Amino acid sequence: MDSALQAQAPSVPSQTEAAVAALYVEAGGAYADLPGVDLWDQARDARLYDGPHPVVAHPPCQRWGDMWMGSPLVIARTGVRKKLGDDDGCFAAALAAVRRFGGVLEHPEGSRAWDFFGLNKPPREGGWVMADWDGGWTCRVEQIAYGHIVRKPSWLFACKVDLPSLKWGVDPRKLPSMVQPSAARVAAGRTPSVSAHGIPDKQRIHTPEAFRDLLLSIARSAYAPAQQAAA
Repeated sequence: MDSALQAQAPSVPSQTEAAVAALYVEAGGAYADLPGVDLWDQARDARLYDGPHPVVAHPPCQRWGDMWMGSPLVIARTGVRKKLGDDDGCFAAALAAVRRFGGVLEHPEGSRAWDFFGLNKPPREGGWVMADWDGGWTCRVEQIAYGHIVRKPSWLFACKVDLPSLKWGVDPRKLPSMVQPSAARVAAGRTPSVSAHGIPDKQRIHTPEAFRDLLLSIARSAYAPAQQAAA
């Protein structure tokens, strides 16, 4: 290739530079000020994302978890119960973005969104399994394996990306002494991680850097096909 043609050839972003849209994240959180990350916080409204980059999505989980109906104290005081899945369409939009542009979506283990949207549930011991018949894959992973202070088991949904081997299974380490499981979860035989007492909400919902980087690397493996589809 002569120098003139070489100068005109488009550059191909490296995996570390490839642009990714981080959806439903905090403005000053784990994804802030990262090269190649298009951050969509609450002010931008990630439901409006229309490409072209692959995505890492953390849609709100409050209406999909064990407490989807709201705080028992608030319900007792007001008599008002929230509606299951009433998240203003956030999860549906995130799922559609992952399917369209490629990438990965993260939600807490046991998210009722999987049943609601007809997704297969991943095995507790780990490993990727088919989530649906539209090219989606799902798995379970614990964020303590990537630096979180508690286990924080998560379900991932991925589409149009490479599927890496992760740190699978239930972590054998004991929780820090400051973390006390709620009596309700212990009585129910549930993993005392996400609702553990003694951990501030901001610290509990924080995404560890190593886990964030893992999710970004998964999304970036879809960069080329997503860009070609958008062209």
